[in-house]
Amino acid sequence: MPDDVFTRENVIAVSFSEDANAYEALSRLKELDAKDEVDVRGAAVVVRDDDGKVVTTDQFGEESVEGTATGGILGLLIGVLGGPLGVLVGGATGVLVGSLFDEDDTDQTESALADISKSVRAGQTGLLADVSEESPVAIDAVMANLGGTVLRRSAGDVQAEVAAAEEAQREAKQQARKELRNAHHKKQKEEIDAKLADLKAKLTRQKKPAATS
Repeated sequence: MPDDVFTRENVIAVSFSEDANAYEALSRLKELDAKDEVDVRGAAVVVRDDDGKVVTTDQFGEESVEGTATGGILGLLIGVLGGPLGVLVGGATGVLVGSLFDEDDTDQTESALADISKSVRAGQTGLLADVSEESPVAIDAVMANLGGTVLRRSAGDVQAEVAAAEEAQREAKQQARKELRNAHHKKQKEEIDAKLADLKAKLTRQKKPAATS
């Protein structure tokens, strides 16, 4: 989302110099919501493990963030960020290091998911929230006081990319299954061809007339 364009419905990702401040930030968001200064539909303190998994350690709001099946946009987002799509999209192998894209990736396409993913670094505690706000002032001021850096992306952009990401993941799984089936069938055909070749060789040897002196 360009700096000169502000949308009312946003997903924010906040990184902190001190992990403990993420929990204080969640409490402050609750206060802003109670005062009707912002509407917090869902917020979660998250930690990304070294293996790329995103774990929710605390949460608040009307949205469930306990997985992709029943959660709102925040639950879906967390599921995508910590799921296998991070490896699929980034083209990375081995340990996911907190980004959907490699640092030297030549694809410079703007992506809300990639930006948010990069802010949730491995081994660090951050805050994700789905909010409705009249201006960025209230949240930015609270987070700044806690040493937090706010990344704000349009909720509409995030929803669209999450839907596309889940579709890409489904297509990748289907392609993987197809490749496995093809490999299995190829192996079966090779085994059958080998058996037929062996049988033909045996029949040929049996049909050869005995040598006469």
